[in-house]
Amino acid sequence: MYMTIPETAEYLSIDEKQIHALVLQGRIRAVHDGEQFLINSEQFQTHFEQVEKYRAMIQDYLNEPIPEDLDVKDED
Repeated sequence: MYMTIPETAEYLSIDEKQIHALVLQGRIRAVHDGEQFLINSEQFQTHFEQVEKYRAMIQDYLNEPIPEDLDVKDED
């Protein structure tokens, strides 16, 4: 599905000027139809999948119990 720059900015929750700059830099692939840039939304799926994997990895790390310290039973 192709989206315009304002639609893409809303989809990614990023400012329109920043989306336009990323398109001009070539970091976001787009097609110019003579009036506006059209951006294929499928190119963002890999990004969202990786963000979700990273979020799950961080959550697993945070849920891991803290190991008991061997020096807790200090004999004074």
